[in-house]
Amino acid sequence: MASKNVERLLNVIMTIGSRRRIDRAKLFSVIPDYASAVSEQAAERMFERDKAAILELGLPLSTERDVIDENTVYYRIDTATSGAVLDLSTEEYTVLLAASRAWDAAAAGGAARRVRSKLLSLGHDADPDLLRRTPRGAIESLPVLSPLLDAVVAGRSVRFTYRGTHGAPAERRVEPWVVGVHDGHWYVYGWDRDRSAPRLFRASRIESFPAEGSAAQQARPEDTELSDVLGRMLDSDDRAAATLRAAPFKALSLRDRAGASLEAEQLTLPSLPRPAARRLLLADVRWVELLEPAAWREELEQVLETIAGLHEGEADLTELERAADRPVPRIRLTPQSGDHLSRMISAASYVMSRGEADLAELAEALDISEKQLVTDLEVLFVCGDMGAGWEDLIEAEWEHGTVRVRNAEPLRRALTLSAVEITALLAGLAALEPVAGETEKIVASSREKLLAGMHGTAEGQAPVPTRAEIAEAISTDEMAARTADRAEAVLAAVHSALHAPLHTGDGTDASRLTIRYSSADRPGTSVRRIRPLRIETDGARSYLVADCELAGAQRVFRLDRIVELPAEGTEMSRADGDAGAVLAGRVDGEVWLRLGPAGHWIAESFGAASLRDGEDDTTYARLDSPLLAPLVDAVLESAGAAQVLAPHALRDTIVTVARDAVARHTR
Repeated sequence: MASKNVERLLNVIMTIGSRRRIDRAKLFSVIPDYASAVSEQAAERMFERDKAAILELGLPLSTERDVIDENTVYYRIDTATSGAVLDLSTEEYTVLLAASRAWDAAAAGGAARRVRSKLLSLGHDADPDLLRRTPRGAIESLPVLSPLLDAVVAGRSVRFTYRGTHGAPAERRVEPWVVGVHDGHWYVYGWDRDRSAPRLFRASRIESFPAEGSAAQQARPEDTELSDVLGRMLDSDDRAAATLRAAPFKALSLRDRAGASLEAEQLTLPSLPRPAARRLLLADVRWVELLEPAAWREELEQVLETIAGLHEGEADLTELERAADRPVPRIRLTPQSGDHLSRMISAASYVMSRGEADLAELAEALDISEKQLVTDLEVLFVCGDMGAGWEDLIEAEWEHGTVRVRNAEPLRRALTLSAVEITALLAGLAALEPVAGETEKIVASSREKLLAGMHGTAEGQAPVPTRAEIAEAISTDEMAARTADRAEAVLAAVHSALHAPLHTGDGTDASRLTIRYSSADRPGTSVRRIRPLRIETDGARSYLVADCELAGAQRVFRLDRIVELPAEGTEMSRADGDAGAVLAGRVDGEVWLRLGPAGHWIAESFGAASLRDGEDDTTYARLDSPLLAPLVDAVLESAGAAQVLAPHALRDTIVTVARDAVARHTR
């Protein structure tokens, strides 16, 4: 049915677009589906849906009445360039193309699927060198995002099934105010109609495709920031500026908050609520000792003692074995005719603007298989101007791996981006920005043009998410600015190495760097010589993929853990593995966790392979071969809300780490 709709829509666009205008009666007589409809009313309804789809696609479809006979209605597609079509430089187009690839279009659907194909319709050629050097982004891609963004833009409510940290799934009716990212995860903040109060929802816990509801009734507050909303959840009247001792080059996030140097052994954090400070300290407790306030130090010692006690001896697996498996939510993403149609028009426009295109390269650009591309071309082949003869059908051929499209001039146009699609691109830019480096100005100008296109949408439309609301992970507080200051020299050097030739005339190799790296899984630092290959982002984190001379293989380095660029010629060295617990690599096999409500985030952050529901809001999560150091840190950060049940060796590791931290905090 979807394919039939796409074929009809293509015929309508080709028939209207092939002439200056066409009257309604003629159009209804030549389009087969309208002509064969069971009644005139059925044809009318079909055409109204098609008109809406064409306008949503971004084509300027106009309706006008005859000046003499008002009963005669004409339709045309404006040929003039629309002001809503982005006017981009090659560099801006390249950066936006990279931003569009930050989404997993297959998982996110909707706007994420359409936006990449619409970019291709603009007729630009990407700068291959800039595309190679532009970071590869990765955004948490969820099928629920497009309808939630739609609801914000349209000012409407949505209805969905939500599983909070307590209890079973329940239906919620919400008027979304903000759909944004914080620390790599998507959240929805808005008015909960059933509770008559603002509420925050984590998008990954929505277990049904959001259904559109009635128009929003509650006024959207000014300057709604996700970081403020999340911060209030850990607020307390008990506030203080904690003083702590930290291992050099470790506890980097705490150093950023304190504004301390990388080698300083004593730090003072800004005034923080007690719950927020405790969580931050526990997350880095392997590297720190809290000195003041004394009451907080005593509390930290007690929490660590509790964590150690939970992991001593053999775990009781009785409740785990009795717990029922939680069904995996299946939110089906059915292909929409608008997604398919925008892809086909973009493919035709792309080929016609170049004369021909390589089949494999075009499929890769559209992020589809060659088989799917051929299927699209077969549909194009049977479509065309239905008001003329067979000779006015679209000519499409793809023999010998070369695609050519002719006789389809109405499809050779740039498709305008909707506000939701622009929001998807803004989120992609936000994922790339922390490591944009030398492309920072291009990212900024691309964002300005996107925002200008968004502000040019229909008058009276509801406010759309701002960049700050989309990119909370980048600018949550001054810590991010300090991290950026520290990383500026590193990032500039990495970009220079990525851009440099492998060999220069004087025999030096400008594509190599010497770095000091502070790993999360062992004490101390290592000095390495590397050749950067590319930068990748994943949520709020950015990574450098490089050839490492010390390892003799390719390695991945977290950019914010490259703490120094030693002088060229500095001797390479490995981290000191004798000064404390080494938590390198992954856990071998399955890990089972018992999670209370405050620890459910661990299952989501580590992508639990399966979940079981126990009593008293308890969740049992199975992780398959997770990274050891981040998991140990997460269990400590949860302050007792997470307990490892298996394997036993991991339980022993947590006891060792917790007892070491207790010893540092025992007077």
